[in-house]
Amino acid sequence: MSRVKTVNPNADIIGKNHALAMNIQAAKSLMSVVKSNLGPSGTMKMLVSGAGMIKITKDGKVLLDEMQIQHPTASIIARTATAQDDITGDGTTSNVLFTGELLRQSAIHLSEGLHPRVIVEGFELARDQCMKFVDEFKTTVDTKEIDTEMLMAVAKSSLRTKVHQKLADHLADIAVRCIKCIRKPDLPIDLHMVELMHMVHKSDMDTRYIDGLVLDHGARHPNMAKRSENCYIMILNVSLEYEKSEVNAGFFYSNAEEREQQIAAERKFTDDKVLKIIKFKEKICGDSGKGFILINQKGIDPLSLDLLQKAGIVGIRRAKRRNMERLSLACGGYAVNSVDDLEEKCLGFADLVYEHVLGEDKYTFVEGCKNAHSCTVLLNGPNDHTIRQIKDALRDGLRAVRNVIEDGAVIPGAGAFEVAAYNMLQEFKRTQKGRVKLGIDAFANALLVVPKTLAENAGLDVQQAIIALMEQSHSEGKPKVGLDLATGKCLMPADLGIWDNVRVKRQLLHLGSLVAMKLLLVDEVIRAGRKFNKAPADPNQPVM
Repeated sequence: MSRVKTVNPNADIIGKNHALAMNIQAAKSLMSVVKSNLGPSGTMKMLVSGAGMIKITKDGKVLLDEMQIQHPTASIIARTATAQDDITGDGTTSNVLFTGELLRQSAIHLSEGLHPRVIVEGFELARDQCMKFVDEFKTTVDTKEIDTEMLMAVAKSSLRTKVHQKLADHLADIAVRCIKCIRKPDLPIDLHMVELMHMVHKSDMDTRYIDGLVLDHGARHPNMAKRSENCYIMILNVSLEYEKSEVNAGFFYSNAEEREQQIAAERKFTDDKVLKIIKFKEKICGDSGKGFILINQKGIDPLSLDLLQKAGIVGIRRAKRRNMERLSLACGGYAVNSVDDLEEKCLGFADLVYEHVLGEDKYTFVEGCKNAHSCTVLLNGPNDHTIRQIKDALRDGLRAVRNVIEDGAVIPGAGAFEVAAYNMLQEFKRTQKGRVKLGIDAFANALLVVPKTLAENAGLDVQQAIIALMEQSHSEGKPKVGLDLATGKCLMPADLGIWDNVRVKRQLLHLGSLVAMKLLLVDEVIRAGRKFNKAPADPNQPVM
C-alpha cells in the first residue's frame, strides 16, 4: 500500500480484508435485487427513466441494462450476466444469483481463515465436473425431423419466466412458427430474417405471426387499389422519377417549341421505363385479374405513379433496404436493377396485399407467401411499455428455440439439473483429499440457490421443498426430479415439458464461477485514475 501512496498520494486504496468483504457484499446486494424476479412466479420491477419513460419487466437483462449500477464489482457481475443473455438469450438472473451465492458460501469459509486460493481450486474442480455432467444429464433431440411439441415446450419454459402464462403460450407458438419458417437445412439460423413490427392498438394477445412482410408505408397515389389478391410482386431498384443531368451542361433554345421538345425529351427517359413495366405487367397478368404490386427502393414521381395507377399497378416507393432483402426471401423472385429484358422468374407472389391505416401511419401487409424464408411478427399492445415487454420476451423466445436446433439437445428444468449436480458433487467430494473439498462443497451448495429461489418466489416453504427434492432424487433409479411450484412437491420435468437450453446451463456454470473466482482473488482495490484524484488544498498547486 505504501508503494502506491508514494507513486500517487491521492490514490484511494481499499485493503485486503476490506476489498474481499466489499466484493462479497456487492454481489449479495445485486443478488437480492434480482432474486424476486426468478421463475414463472417471480415478481415484476418498474423502471422509470429520467425522462419519465416506464418499463415494467422481470427480464434480468433489461433490468441490469436499465439500472445505473455505480459499484465496480456489481457492474462486473451485471455485465457478465448480460453477456450471457447476448450469447444464449436466457439465464441472466440465474447467473447473478449463482455468482452471488458462490461468494456468499465462500465468505463462510473465509471467515474461518481459509485462503481464497484454496476455495478457487475447489471451484475449478467442481466446475469441470459439472460441465461433464451436463453432457450426461441432457436429452438429445433429432434436429433433422423437428418435434414441434418439444420446441413449443422449450419456448414456453423460457417465456413464462418473462410474461404471464396466457401471453407466453401465445408467443411460444409464434416463436416456433418463425424459426420453422426461416430455418434452412445445414445453414445457421439468422434471426434477422424475422421482422418485428409494432402497432400501438388492440391488446397484447392480438400479436400475430404473418407469413410475409409488413411495410411501414403505403402506396402514394390515392386511387391505387387498397386490397389486391393473388398478386405478383415486383421488387425494383430503379429510379422512376425525373432526374437532372449529373454532368454540368448548358442547353440553349431559340423559341418556345424547342423548349417544349427539350422538356418532353427529359420526361420521355423516365416514361419509357414506366411503360416497359406496364407492358411487362400486361404480358404476365393479361386478363387473369391477378394483382401486380411494384415495390421500389428508389423514388417514383407523381406522373409515373399516375401512369402505374391507370395500368392497375400498385406502386410503393422508397422501401427500406432491409425490407427489400426480406421481400425476395418471403415472396420469391429477386431485386431488379434494370427494366430491360424483364423475365417472369424475377417476380414474387403473395396471396394478399392490403393497406392498413392507423392514425396518420400507413402499413402495407404482404401475406400468404409460399415457401417463405422470412416472416414478420406484428406486435400489438395498448401502450409503448407493453410492446417493449413483448418485444424483449419474443427475442428471448426466438433464441431459446434456435438454441434447441443448434445444440441438438435440451436439459430438464424446474431446478432438476441443479439438484442432480449437487448430488453428483457430493459424491465427487468424497473422492478428493485435502482442503479443496471445502471449495467443492461451497460450489455444490451455491447450485441450490436456483431451486431455493424458485420455491421462495412461489410462496413455498424453502427448507421443506429442498428436503423433498433431495429425498426424491436419492430414491431408486435417481430420477430427474424438479420442483412443482403449485404444490411444493416433486415433479418430472420431462413428462410436463419443462425444458431448458443446454448452452444456457454451460454458460451459467462457466461465467458465474469465472467471475466469482476472479473476485475472490482480489486483495486490493485501488482507485488512482485522474478523475478520482482529490482536489489539492492549495488552489495554485496542480493535481498529481
